Amino acid sequence: MSSSSPTRQPQTFGLPWPDLNHGLLYNDVVRASDSELTLIEFYSSKYKNSAPLQGWLQRIRNGQITVDGEVVRDPSTILRVGSELVYHRLPWREPDAPYLLGVLYEDDDMIALNKPSGLQVLPGGLFQQRTVLTQLLCWATNKISPLSCQEPHPVPVHRLGRGTSGILLCAKTKHAKTQLAAYFADGTSNIGDNSNTSMEAHAVRKISKIYRALVTGILCEDKVIVKQPIGVVRYPGVAKGLYVASPTGKPALSKVEVLERGIHKNQTLVQVEIQSGRPHQIRIHLSYIGHPLLGDPLYVLGGQPKCLDSDFVDESFADDGGFLRPTKPVPGDCGYNLHAHQVILSHPSSNEVIKVTAPLPAILRTRQETEELISTTTNIKNAADGKCSFNRFP
Repeated sequence: MSSSSPTRQPQTFGLPWPDLNHGLLYNDVVRASDSELTLIEFYSSKYKNSAPLQGWLQRIRNGQITVDGEVVRDPSTILRVGSELVYHRLPWREPDAPYLLGVLYEDDDMIALNKPSGLQVLPGGLFQQRTVLTQLLCWATNKISPLSCQEPHPVPVHRLGRGTSGILLCAKTKHAKTQLAAYFADGTSNIGDNSNTSMEAHAVRKISKIYRALVTGILCEDKVIVKQPIGVVRYPGVAKGLYVASPTGKPALSKVEVLERGIHKNQTLVQVEIQSGRPHQIRIHLSYIGHPLLGDPLYVLGGQPKCLDSDFVDESFADDGGFLRPTKPVPGDCGYNLHAHQVILSHPSSNEVIKVTAPLPAILRTRQETEELISTTTNIKNAADGKCSFNRFP
């Protein structure tokens, strides 16, 4: 098994974010079923999750929508089949986010990044530019030769929550993208009930993912297998619904192992291996068994959100006409400690078993790991200073 990376030394990359993004263009072509609708009827019905009725009226009157290349400010304009509509979302300042990414592993097929907490992987919601994908595009544009036969740029093959740090796998070729995506899909579809070690399980699966997490309360059992299905419910501020523990949801499996119990702080450090990859699975499963992630602003006991008023809709809107940021917690909110620590996978081209490890944040290390790190750092410093250190024997 190959560990670490062909990359000889740790690398980081990333460019500081501009103050404002470039805005967005949303393109539509009027279908027969939408002909004879007015401009306001079209947008307020088709994109009701983007803005309330009054917000869309404001956008139209601001001249942010064109019909066949012409700005139209009259919301009662009748649409015709085949007309091309463009809505221009004005530039805005996205919430603060880190921008530096570490390279943990890289070869001709794939790259494994160390994603910081607070950085979103793909564009969505308020984050359209401040994402991992944006930094990858910039990095690849500067690095890849015009004569290279690689993909135009590497792309993430899975997601990590915005508040989750650690390993993010990205494909650099079409073949690698197909293979890695299949690994994740197979892991989710072939959920079994076994307690094999991660290396034994990998003999069956093509990929194993191991996380570190800090949870509230003292988890009494040393090992717990959680098989609670995960489904979706309506939730304000989340257009496609919120993932929660649900008996009618899709199968999900997490293997939880206690690493250290902090009795005085009433918290437990755990390792979690997931075979499936449902959104927010670890947060939901740990809260389902009564131990939500420490600092999680959203999920509480039972794998449910802190508040669930699914029928409540706030019709107030922001300066750009869109809905104001939700006052209630949403999945992208940070504050918890969850880290994708290790990934063991079959290389998409060679089938060699690769092990990638992302260094642990200090808060997610055991006491022994902290002591070993201090000892190693001290020895390296002493060696650099030309000093010798001796073990003392009785």
